Amino acid sequence: MLRRFLLLLSTVLGLIVSPALAQTAKPTPKPAAPVRILALGTSLTQGYGLPPGTEFPVQLQAALRAEGINATVVNAGVSGDTSAGGLARLDWLLADKPDAAIVELGSNDMLRGLPPEQTEKNLRAILTKLRGAGIPVLLAGMGAQRNLGPEYVKRFDAIYPRLAKEYGTLYYPFVLEGVALKRELNQADGMHPNPAGVKVIVGKMLPLVKQLVARVKA
Repeated sequence: MLRRFLLLLSTVLGLIVSPALAQTAKPTPKPAAPVRILALGTSLTQGYGLPPGTEFPVQLQAALRAEGINATVVNAGVSGDTSAGGLARLDWLLADKPDAAIVELGSNDMLRGLPPEQTEKNLRAILTKLRGAGIPVLLAGMGAQRNLGPEYVKRFDAIYPRLAKEYGTLYYPFVLEGVALKRELNQADGMHPNPAGVKVIVGKMLPLVKQLVARVKA
């Protein structure tokens, strides 16, 4: 008899308590969406001549995730692209709503001997669009080949630090830092990094990319 009473009592109490517990229960939060980083650039970003899976965006994404940073790096590199080409593609790329951007453009302008003022105008337009969309930027710089003459070199090399200061972007002065002119880190053409060269670039740029992600979260 006592056992039946206690069983009945526990059932009644369960009916009384369960709704209260249901009201205080909190839903399991959804995992945060990955930070989407737009990598807008040339063949150096696109991965010219590289085996699939060793391109800059792929290696950078893997490096970020190894650091516990949930990020997706979107490969928006086009081999041979100029600053004008990058600007022409930008509106379409922004429709995908990236959270941050790495801008690596201008090297092909320089190789074609285009006026530095034209390159700067295009890059300024790109940075203005990104700023208007509230997207933090890491600007990757390039240096002019010295055989173009001291006047051209002076005008071209001044573009990137000037724009980085003007727009308050994060700034990586030379995208091929630690890789340029090193045979073991480049493909046979001597201009494009091999997988090991890309790994060096990613490792050197990673601290700034982490700051870029922090700007997104801020």
